[in-house]
Amino acid sequence: MKFDILAYIGRFTLKRVQVLGQSGVFLLVAFYQAFLPPFRIRRLLKEIEFIGSKSFLIVFVTGLFTGLVLGLQGYHTLTQFGAEALLGSAVALSIIRELGPVLCALMVTGRAGSAIASQIGIMKITDQFPALEMMAIDPVKYVISPKILAGIISLPLLTAVFDVVGIMGGYLVGVKLLGVNEGAYFGKMVTSVTFTDIYGGILKSLSFGLLIAWISSFMGFTADPTTEGVSAATTNAVVITSLSILIVDYILTSLLL
Repeated sequence: MKFDILAYIGRFTLKRVQVLGQSGVFLLVAFYQAFLPPFRIRRLLKEIEFIGSKSFLIVFVTGLFTGLVLGLQGYHTLTQFGAEALLGSAVALSIIRELGPVLCALMVTGRAGSAIASQIGIMKITDQFPALEMMAIDPVKYVISPKILAGIISLPLLTAVFDVVGIMGGYLVGVKLLGVNEGAYFGKMVTSVTFTDIYGGILKSLSFGLLIAWISSFMGFTADPTTEGVSAATTNAVVITSLSILIVDYILTSLLL
C-alpha cells in the first residue's frame, strides 16, 4: 500500500512536469513563429479586436464599480482618522498597483480566455489543423502566435482603461457624493503615485496578458478531440489561468516592493 501511494505521487509529479515542459516549448515555438515572415498583420488585428475591443465593456463596468466601492469604503475608513483628504491616493494606489491589473486580467480570462480555449479545441475536433498543414500553413503561426501577441498588446491597454475609469469612479463617490475636496483628491494622488507604481502595473498587465493567451491556447491545443475534452479544457483554462494570475501577482509584487 505504501509503495502504491509513492508510485502514484511519482506518476502524478512526472506527468505535471512533462505538461509544464510541453507548455514551455509550445510558448517558445509560438514566439519564434510570430517573428518569422510572412507577417499576418490582419490576423493580429483581428485577435486584438477579439481580446481587447470586445472586452472593453466588461472592463469599463468592472473598473467603474470597483472605483465606486473603493471610494465609498475608503472614505468611511479614512474619516475615522481625519484623513479623508488622502482618499485620492488610496483609490489610485490600490487600483494602479493591484486591483487594476488583477481584476482586468480575471475579467478577460473569463470572457476571452475561455473562448480561446474552446475555439482552438473545436478546431482540433474538426481537423482544421491538418487542413492548414495540407495548405502549407503552419497552424501554430497562423492560429496561436497572433493570440499570444494580441494578449500581450491588449491587456496593458485594457488595464489603463480600468485604472482611469476606477479613479473617476472614486472621484464620483468621494468628491461629488461625499464632499471630499476636489483639489485634495487629485493633488494627493499626484504626489503619492510614482513611476514605480505605474511601471509595476504595466509589467503585471503584460505578464497577465501573456498568461491568458498562453495557457488558454495550450489547453485548447492539447484538449482531447471530443466534446467532453473541449469542455474540460475550457474549464481548466479559466481555473489555471486565474490561479496563475494570482500567484504571479504575488511574485511580482514582492519583487517590486
